[in-house]
Amino acid sequence: MDVLIVDDQRPFRSVARTVVGLVGGWRVAAEAETGEDAVLAAERVRPEVVLMDINLPGMSGIEATRRIVASYPGTTVVLLSTYAAADLPPEATTCGAVTYLNKEDLCPATLRALR
Repeated sequence: MDVLIVDDQRPFRSVARTVVGLVGGWRVAAEAETGEDAVLAAERVRPEVVLMDINLPGMSGIEATRRIVASYPGTTVVLLSTYAAADLPPEATTCGAVTYLNKEDLCPATLRALR
């Protein structure tokens, strides 16, 4: 399972990379720091799963999700942030992401459940 990690914070990308590495059969295919770079990376590597931060410089994670899902409907996008689910922008539920995870909840078990 190829994974694209999208977050503007290098420390979180490092943690996410470690978590993905703990899931058998999953590998990090690419990383991106911006929404624009995420769209380009998705085109380049065609990941099965995208771990997408909502707040990114430039294009938001929500808009990047819309574009990726529109171009590659089989891609599973998981929105990530530090928001409580009740505080998410309304577009988070309509952008095509399959679910939302608080960054604190990212662990191998939650990724395995996406299969």
